[in-house]
Amino acid sequence: MAKKQLAPGTTALLSRVVRKSDLASDLAEEPPDAFPPVLATAKMVGMMELAAARVLIPLLEKGEMSVGVFMDVRHTAATPAGAKVITRARFRGMEGKFYCFEVEAFDDGGPIGHAIHERAIVSADRLVEGARKRCGRRPRKPHGRVG
Repeated sequence: MAKKQLAPGTTALLSRVVRKSDLASDLAEEPPDAFPPVLATAKMVGMMELAAARVLIPLLEKGEMSVGVFMDVRHTAATPAGAKVITRARFRGMEGKFYCFEVEAFDDGGPIGHAIHERAIVSADRLVEGARKRCGRRPRKPHGRVG
């Protein structure tokens, strides 16, 4: 059975109201960590990934998922809690086995970020098992003297 094709220009949207847990200030773990109470870049990146992943849903077969493999991102404007953010992913085409996207994020004030993002379609079980094996291995003993 041939793989389904995706037309360049295919888009998906993600809309979210910025919550307290989305703020950079919520990332702080220790007193010296100081971040502003605006949308964290990491959360914007997550929204961008979700929008791109939604474009690929029609291509997924049973047991498959898409995973991010590359992102070149710019976060260009701050967004406060309570503001609505819309993220749009547009499929640009294939680069080898990777699906390439242009992703943009906006709030009511205009653009807040943009990215080039690549995703791959993989077997979910194979991915999880590979991660388990990689991290389940015993650490190597260091060479030479330690301490």
